Amino acid sequence: MIFIMEPLFSYKDLFWQLTFREIKARYKQSVLGYAWAILVPLLNLLVLSIVFSYVFKVPTGNVPYPIFLFVALVPWLFLVNSITSATGSIMANSSLITKVKLPREILPLTAISSKMVDLLLTCIVLMIFMVIYQIKFQPTLALIPLIFIIQLGLITGISFILSATNVFFRDIENILGVFLTIWMYLTPVLYPSELIPSNLRILFFLNPMTPIVDAYRNTIIYGKFPNIGELGYSFIFALSLLVLGWIYFRKRAKYFADVI
Repeated sequence: MIFIMEPLFSYKDLFWQLTFREIKARYKQSVLGYAWAILVPLLNLLVLSIVFSYVFKVPTGNVPYPIFLFVALVPWLFLVNSITSATGSIMANSSLITKVKLPREILPLTAISSKMVDLLLTCIVLMIFMVIYQIKFQPTLALIPLIFIIQLGLITGISFILSATNVFFRDIENILGVFLTIWMYLTPVLYPSELIPSNLRILFFLNPMTPIVDAYRNTIIYGKFPNIGELGYSFIFALSLLVLGWIYFRKRAKYFADVI
């Protein structure tokens, strides 16, 4: 982890400049500005809540479906937005690649960090919803940073691989949306993991986001500790992918300027 974070310490000023530039550019010519960071998740929540609570009637016990969904939707949207932005980060900053000497991994890391503003805003909305629906704030909320670190490692590893590959195969950006949509349906974001058939549970739990989503729900809604074995698997998977992704990115980064 230290060797991956080293460029951030050595080039911290550049890292923050690029991050703030990314944040400002995203909503620069938008009428509603940062309100879109809240409106988009709320629109998703509204549509999905209507479909899955009234049409398909997904059982969530005593927990209102909007809360059940939003607790998983907030980290999932952060994953989607971060990976999508990071995948195109090298090509979006091609002028920096060819003209400025900098560690290339700063670019996907900058893309991920800029999405944390959206994450913070949606977390505030989530807390407001919890107050409205009278959901108690559990002591297990203290475990959320640990779960988030595991998810962040997973996101970063994927982002390293996809952003480097996208430089050489531009089709990555085109098929990414389809992949992320399929991944969402294979992750218990819209439904509880208890609905997964017993003969398919092993396959579903090979998905590292399944234990992470369950961990968020257990700690935020139910006040329970995450399943250590399942979350430990996600941690090992995320850490392995992070290291392999960084190695792959560094090897491919040597040729970025030639291809761009």
